[in-house]
Amino acid sequence: MIPFTLNDLEAIIASRADSEDPKSYTRKLIGKGVGKCAQKMGEEAVEAVIAAVKMDKEELTSETADLLYHLLVVLKICDVPLSDVMAELASRTGQTGLEEKASRPAD
Repeated sequence: MIPFTLNDLEAIIASRADSEDPKSYTRKLIGKGVGKCAQKMGEEAVEAVIAAVKMDKEELTSETADLLYHLLVVLKICDVPLSDVMAELASRTGQTGLEEKASRPAD
């Protein structure tokens, strides 16, 4: 089986967002704006948390797939490329999580 990556999913979302296909869920969702897209992402995050707490691996797998999809839709609508997120993650690997957190400006 050929591996499927988040980059692949990002490309599919970009393609469907720009399509004229009236059956495209991605196109319809993006057409509803960032608020609706973010709401859907939040709903999927909560469902993933519930599945994790229940220790339901099958449900957690499914809900995480939904969450990743909706996260990438939000990134698309906000014009944040996945590569920027990955670069941010890469920049954090040179220090511990506690060091990274301490380096953030205080609120």
